[in-house]
Amino acid sequence: MKPSRPPSNLKHLVMPLALAAIAAYFALAEPAFLGPRNLTQLMIEYSITATLALGMFLVILSGQIDLSVGSGVGLIGGIAAVLVFKHGWGAPEALAVGFLLAILAWTLMGALIIKQRVPAFIITLGGLLVFKGLFWKVIDNSTIPVSRGDEDNLYSLLTTYYLPAAVGLAVGAGAILALALLAAQARRERAVAGLPLESRLRAGLKLLLAAIAIAAVPLVCNRFRGVPLSALILAAVAVTVYFLTRHTRFGRYLYAIGGNEEAAVLSGINVPRVVIMAFAFMGAMVAVTGFTMTAYSGASTPTVGDLMELDAIAACVIGGTSLKGGRGSVAGVLFGALIMATLLNGMTLLAVPPEMKFIARGTVLALAVWTDVRFGGQRA
Repeated sequence: MKPSRPPSNLKHLVMPLALAAIAAYFALAEPAFLGPRNLTQLMIEYSITATLALGMFLVILSGQIDLSVGSGVGLIGGIAAVLVFKHGWGAPEALAVGFLLAILAWTLMGALIIKQRVPAFIITLGGLLVFKGLFWKVIDNSTIPVSRGDEDNLYSLLTTYYLPAAVGLAVGAGAILALALLAAQARRERAVAGLPLESRLRAGLKLLLAAIAIAAVPLVCNRFRGVPLSALILAAVAVTVYFLTRHTRFGRYLYAIGGNEEAAVLSGINVPRVVIMAFAFMGAMVAVTGFTMTAYSGASTPTVGDLMELDAIAACVIGGTSLKGGRGSVAGVLFGALIMATLLNGMTLLAVPPEMKFIARGTVLALAVWTDVRFGGQRA
């Protein structure tokens, strides 16, 4: 006789309660945690983590995995920093070169994985080592600033520029409107396709909670310096990924491939092209994260990007994405990234030793997987 399984609805409450508990603990331990300054810094850190996690989401959705993104973040950010600081390139040109190199590298990795049928775990593990070695060689194991002293350098502005208060409020209002329109469109499409619809009350409540969360960002950040540019970048990435996964054939194919690759092939889906496109998008997100992470650090150092693949994967799993593929959502990934960013921000604020940070991150990932299985999620 199988042990009874708790109601699956409980799993939707476990992670929000966990986030509330984490935030409450840090707020009690250090009152500055809820201050506008720290919350704005948390927003920057969250934007960096979530951007990478959204790229990882597309890869995992197709049933693949990428362990190389952390090293890639350091490498791509380092290449752009070296071009700016050592070779005198303009920041836009350096960022563009880094962006294109990342897309090319991850496209080639995706092609190698899917066309040669080599496990993604092995190829991306090799990529982790290769990119790490190249990264250290590019920066010569030294510290490379992201600018030549000009404060208006686009590279450094990625995490040091803040939107004016009025602009931040306007962007927040626009994001809420866009979210409402996308939700309405998704509901109409499900109705036309004859798919089941959640109640209007539940859908409206979810939209209201999302609108409150979005509105809180400019209201809180404006009490410090304003909404950081990195938050705007995350918003653009999140909307793009949501549109791709919910309103395009590419997104539907990703879910189909992750759910059952053989059935996807039999239904005529070009599996190699779809998976390679997912890896190419992952490369783009590695580049964006590499630029913002390096800018946030103030320089390219040998430790930039360390273990960020863990944070990205953890954010996806915490948010309900199945490691087998075929299941997950943008909202879930964003929520998972918020838990990871809050945890890391709070531990940094409390000056928690690095070894304890590693233990906490690993524990959170393990608990997320256990919770998903225990409360009706994926099966092992």
